[in-house]
Amino acid sequence: MVAVDGSVVPDVRRRLPGRGAWLHFDLDCLRNAERRRAFPRALRVQGPLDVALLREHLEKWRQGKTAGGQPPGRQETRKQVDPS
Repeated sequence: MVAVDGSVVPDVRRRLPGRGAWLHFDLDCLRNAERRRAFPRALRVQGPLDVALLREHLEKWRQGKTAGGQPPGRQETRKQVDPS
């Protein structure tokens, strides 16, 4: 995740500019980080950050996980083997 215009946004491809940080795919970890005000410190920005986009990303991942899916932004890569 990175800070963009006052918001914490997921950076699943790890390509967005700026200082990045990691968070477990767990809503409890998100709540703890918010409570401890960890995002501004980890991302080295001044003031509070909005985590709505990150929360939405984690909730979508959680829904996909219960359905057997991959985290958002991740694609399963398997090689197709030609039987010929």
